[in-house]
Amino acid sequence: METKTFTFKTNINCGGCIAKVTPFLDEVKGISNWNVDTENKNKILTVVSDGITESEVIDTVQKAGFKIETI
Repeated sequence: METKTFTFKTNINCGGCIAKVTPFLDEVKGISNWNVDTENKNKILTVVSDGITESEVIDTVQKAGFKIETI
């Protein structure tokens, strides 16, 4: 399976926010790696897909209570 990298603009802006979203992103299947650049003004979430789709990432982050949009 081809590995894809998705990037999103979010409102995950601090360590507390990352702690809140971590269980959601860690629990979903199909993500090999993810991180949030809280130093970037757009709070960029980068997800390395191991089978998950872009829309599934969006649904997961929204379930955690955060805003997310594709870049």
